[in-house]
Amino acid sequence: MYHIGVEAVFLVANRDNLLGGKRKQRGLTRVWVYWLKTILRGKMSSDRQWMYKRFMNGILIQEFLNGLETFINFACSQSRWMDGDKIKCPCNNRKCQNMSFRDVNPVRYHVAKYGFVPNYFVWIYQGESTMAVDSDQNEGSESYVCSEEPSNTYHRMVNEAAGADFNMDDMDEPPNPEAQKFYDMLKAADNELWHGCKTHSQLSLVARLMSMKSENHMSEKLFDQVTKLMKEIVPDNNLVTDNFYSTKKLLRGMGLPVEKIDCCFNGCMLYWGADSDLISCKFCDHPRFKKPPRVAEKRQKTKVAYKKMYYFPLIPRLQRLYASNATAHDMRWHSEHEVEQGVMRHPSDSLAWKHFNQIHPDFAAESRNVRLGLCTDGFQPFGQSGQQYSTWPVIVTPYNLPPWLCMKEQYMFMSILVPGPKNPKDKLDVFLQPLIAELNHLWDVGVNTYDISKKQNFMMRAALMWTVSDFPAYSMLSGWSTAGRLACPYCMDKSDAFTLKFSGKQSWFDNHRKFLPANHPFRRNRTAFRKNKTVTTVPPVVRSGDDILTEIQSLGLKKVTEMDATRTNGPICRTCGWRKHSIFWDLPYWRSNLIRHNLDVMHIEKNVFDNVFNTVLNVDGKTKDTFKSRQELNDYCRRPELKRNEATGKYPKACYTLDKKARQTLCEWVKILKFPDGYVSNMGRCVDMKKLKLFGMKSHDCHVFMQRLIPIAFREILPLNVWKVLTELSLFFKELTATTIKTDDMVRLENDIPLILCKLERIFPPSFFDSMEHLPVHLAYEARIAGPVQYRWMYPFERYLRKLKLNVRNKAKVEGSICNAYLVEEASSFCSYYFEDHVNTKHRNVPRNDDGRVLVEDENEDKLSIFKHPGRAFGRAKKRCMTDEEYKAARSYVLLNCEEVAPYIEYVYPKWLQMAHKGRGRGRGGRDGGNGRGHGRDSSSILRPSVQSVPSPTHPIQTSPSPSPSLTLSPSPLSEIRPPPIVPPPHTSDPSPSSTPHSTPADAVPPFTEPSTSSSIVGSSAGSAKLVIEIVDGSFFPSHKCSAIITKSFKKMVDSKAFSWKKVSKSTKKTYFDDFQNQCSWAPRFNGQIKSLWESKAAERYSDFVHKLKIVRDRPDFIPEDEWLEWLQYWEEPEVKKKSEIASKNRRTEVAGPGTGMSRHTGGSKSTIEHARELARELGRDPNFYEIFRKMHVKKADGQFVDNKSKMIADLVEERVTAASQPVEGSMDLQPIDYDPIYLETIGGQKKQRVYGIGSKGVAFCSSSRASSSSVTAAVDEAVEQKDQQITLLKDEMQQMKEVNNEMKEMKNAMQQQMTNMQSQLAALMQHMGHRVPTEHPPVGQPTTDPPANDEDDDLGLDD
Repeated sequence: MYHIGVEAVFLVANRDNLLGGKRKQRGLTRVWVYWLKTILRGKMSSDRQWMYKRFMNGILIQEFLNGLETFINFACSQSRWMDGDKIKCPCNNRKCQNMSFRDVNPVRYHVAKYGFVPNYFVWIYQGESTMAVDSDQNEGSESYVCSEEPSNTYHRMVNEAAGADFNMDDMDEPPNPEAQKFYDMLKAADNELWHGCKTHSQLSLVARLMSMKSENHMSEKLFDQVTKLMKEIVPDNNLVTDNFYSTKKLLRGMGLPVEKIDCCFNGCMLYWGADSDLISCKFCDHPRFKKPPRVAEKRQKTKVAYKKMYYFPLIPRLQRLYASNATAHDMRWHSEHEVEQGVMRHPSDSLAWKHFNQIHPDFAAESRNVRLGLCTDGFQPFGQSGQQYSTWPVIVTPYNLPPWLCMKEQYMFMSILVPGPKNPKDKLDVFLQPLIAELNHLWDVGVNTYDISKKQNFMMRAALMWTVSDFPAYSMLSGWSTAGRLACPYCMDKSDAFTLKFSGKQSWFDNHRKFLPANHPFRRNRTAFRKNKTVTTVPPVVRSGDDILTEIQSLGLKKVTEMDATRTNGPICRTCGWRKHSIFWDLPYWRSNLIRHNLDVMHIEKNVFDNVFNTVLNVDGKTKDTFKSRQELNDYCRRPELKRNEATGKYPKACYTLDKKARQTLCEWVKILKFPDGYVSNMGRCVDMKKLKLFGMKSHDCHVFMQRLIPIAFREILPLNVWKVLTELSLFFKELTATTIKTDDMVRLENDIPLILCKLERIFPPSFFDSMEHLPVHLAYEARIAGPVQYRWMYPFERYLRKLKLNVRNKAKVEGSICNAYLVEEASSFCSYYFEDHVNTKHRNVPRNDDGRVLVEDENEDKLSIFKHPGRAFGRAKKRCMTDEEYKAARSYVLLNCEEVAPYIEYVYPKWLQMAHKGRGRGRGGRDGGNGRGHGRDSSSILRPSVQSVPSPTHPIQTSPSPSPSLTLSPSPLSEIRPPPIVPPPHTSDPSPSSTPHSTPADAVPPFTEPSTSSSIVGSSAGSAKLVIEIVDGSFFPSHKCSAIITKSFKKMVDSKAFSWKKVSKSTKKTYFDDFQNQCSWAPRFNGQIKSLWESKAAERYSDFVHKLKIVRDRPDFIPEDEWLEWLQYWEEPEVKKKSEIASKNRRTEVAGPGTGMSRHTGGSKSTIEHARELARELGRDPNFYEIFRKMHVKKADGQFVDNKSKMIADLVEERVTAASQPVEGSMDLQPIDYDPIYLETIGGQKKQRVYGIGSKGVAFCSSSRASSSSVTAAVDEAVEQKDQQITLLKDEMQQMKEVNNEMKEMKNAMQQQMTNMQSQLAALMQHMGHRVPTEHPPVGQPTTDPPANDEDDDLGLDD
């Protein structure tokens, strides 16, 4: 029936072609083609039903596997639709769905696991045409192809370049010169190079030669020599062109237009439009044309202008995107792709794009309308050491394209080439006039364009979304000055920048506290930032385009293209930051754009890195920590430790700089670093071991070092507070430049970056903070509004500028060389879309390490998939043993990137890890045990599913804009990064009391050591976990965990009108206590005390709980709305308000006298006892009162005391300790000191059973630990009691472990059954894929071998 329908269509079509004229024939043929499409699609969908029939009885059926292999073979045969060896994955996983390229084996696995996307019967994303596909192709039947396009590929190229109006059949009269170009090319496409040549036509050879010239930057001389040699080699009477001129002439139809526009020698104006007939500049009266020499004055007919610019019209270049099937469909990707809420992968997902659609719905209604970005930057074609010559190209790029094509070189259109040799500066607007006029025409009117993918004409319009440039060019484009105190284009006149006293430079120091929340303590700090200054101002509001344009117009600023602009704008510029009226305001939609000019993350990140790195390494001439900086430092800040030593006349070393030994260690470490191939340049070449610095680092090297290496390189050689803030800055840039970002993450970064900059201000001097250190505060906002930064930074444009620089072959005619090469490249790039599949071009190059070998399915079938990737060896093969570090890196890479291991990692390994680590306490390093720095010697922890990847120095993770090695491993938490051993510098901070010569002896067993069961979690599953608690000195231990459990129970149920603990009903209190019992366990001897202690603790926590509800005033989910109104009314009662004011006043009381501030501490929710035990473990002995006081009152971030009172007490204690430790007469030894009586004497002893700084519980605890040991019986009784307690607790724990063991057995049986079902499915799939099927998976929850004792023995059951 199918064949009858197709034959009928062709018969009717042929009959109608015999009856009418050509126009009627074309119309009727389109109708029959449409019918034929419908028949083909119906046939295709019926024959590909196997795509959606995967399983039978839970097992993949053979028909699906065979069809999947057919799909893979077809996709791999369409090289134009591939990315190297990768094809688009059509699985139904939301991360794929024909949007991402993957290797063949992952595509097989994904499709088998997730299935195909719905209704994907025509494989268009793999290169299958809706008209030229036959579902019986695999059975050898003939494919029915119906197309109006010629079968010759180069015929199709010419027809698509000529456009829809070109018709080679209508020849009633001779063609015009423009059309004759295409007829000549069609003729060349049919001409054999010589008689009998079947491989190439004249046109195919010419197109290939032009492509080779463009990609390899061949000179015209070399091109002529090659073509002459070819003409000599081939047989006589051939059609091979013998020079570049004849070759370019034959391909002239492929070229796009360029206009040469005369301009003023001084860049004042263009002789264009209404001024095209002028012979001198209307601004400076400079003549337009050069005066010819006397000898040639009579013979010279053409006048030569002093200067001319090249303008490449934008409209024909945009139309060509819709003229080729290679790009026309992708131009609609922005409106057809799936958008995930809150996730941005492309500018079309951003708020700026959506806002533009809302403001201009008529423009957004046509998905083929083009969104553009504009970039400009200058470069010196002769290098830094040659003649000073500045050339400024203006580049326009479309954003409609998908991520894998957007910002690529072939889609960057050089629109304007501003001539040198001088920088145009503010006069750049003069050269932008033709482009702005064309953009206005594309917005107001549009241009009729033929879309070959839909076979229809439409009115194409275009809009400019934003500009991209470095910071100096930002001023040239926007008109806002980016130099001086008002350099920030967001803060504008609200900037707090100031001029440094001795350096004479602008500083943005202390310019970021205003971005913090209004109640942040940094705002009130008078010592850590600028002296005696608090901040109450709010951050500047981002101004709209309408507000800015209104201000510019009210100031009376003129465009530089208007008369008297320089005279008018000059006085105005001295009073504000505006320098001109930008020409971009002529675009009618420009004022409605949320982002008009982008800050360049690339240059900002590099400048921030340079400042940080050069200052830390104290590089001469580049460090910000200079002599003048130290002179003025204490004029602005209070940093007495950095004051000049009057005796020596020198300044002390700062905590943020490295000494010589540390710098040498760092440079040696960088010199031996190894990276994946193509990830980054060889940084070892940038190390100068004589001067101990890094030099010649490119922007991308700084990018990698900033985001990947700073947290590792500085970990062991900088103080903790300096390392932490630099690491936070590194992670900020890492998250900011991710290829996929989330709106919530950008909001978080927007809140985090002011705090990070404030922390930097507490460490580095004011001279460190130039405008580049300030601009990061606005980067997260731009990312939240405009989307991922890789579409808005300078990396792709900088690479493109380097390519333009290489095109300068004639240094006497810089712009002419660039223009000629650009036009050739445009033509050859379009031709390359139609080359044969075996031809490699820059648009479809194979990976650099691919040896070109075709893999055979049955070859090395016993190898893992990770070892089947194509590649080539580096140098001669040799054998050696791997080092331990190399072995661990290779093993981890295989485990994390190998598909065959995925089921083991996902199902078996977590249970094995739980059993291996069962019963371990929590270490210093994190929640999962270990030795405080990583996970001890158990390397299995690197495979935890919850690990967040942070790179190690030998395996950095890929980041844009580098290539994409699939390396994704390394130690995870920030506190667990372990770099190669770097010798730290001598500790220069003040010694703590515990390290002084008169410290307490440390040879005794610490009495504060925490019992082994005091904070352990019983059980391994979440459902059976209980917190083991005890009572120490009349209080819960650990108190902060008990408090958290009690508070959580309040959120489950709250009584109506229970405004205080007294009003909570007895039944509700019983419910709270039962919940507490379900989550905690204790020894039987504590039964009598638990209830009363819980009652007092619950009353305390409930009061705090109600107080927080009162402050927030936001109804929680656990309180009904009607009851919440009663709560609000209660808080508004006069008596309640009065009590609240009294309590608030008491909390603010300065108990130590006026000026000392409120008493605060850093203990958090932990009790003094818990802090004392932690301190005992750190010191290895009993801590004294003063050490506990310092731990509870000194901030970890900066080492400062929390309030004035605690600082006064510490100073008094230090003075008394110094006085008491002085040697007696006749002796040189310091006297031993007992800190406790000195501390008690300083604070005035105990008051109401309490001691300031450590509280009543701490006093009791410390007193008991220092009790006299004269009574041996008491000590023995205490030891016996402790043993009894431990035995009781162990019994309880054993009983709970038995219950857990029974649950684990049940889980084991269930998992074994699940694994059995999975093995059968995986076996069928892996056998079909050519893998060796594993015989048996290890049992769930049980390792194949004993848990490894160390890194060297742990191979997780895998071979080398």
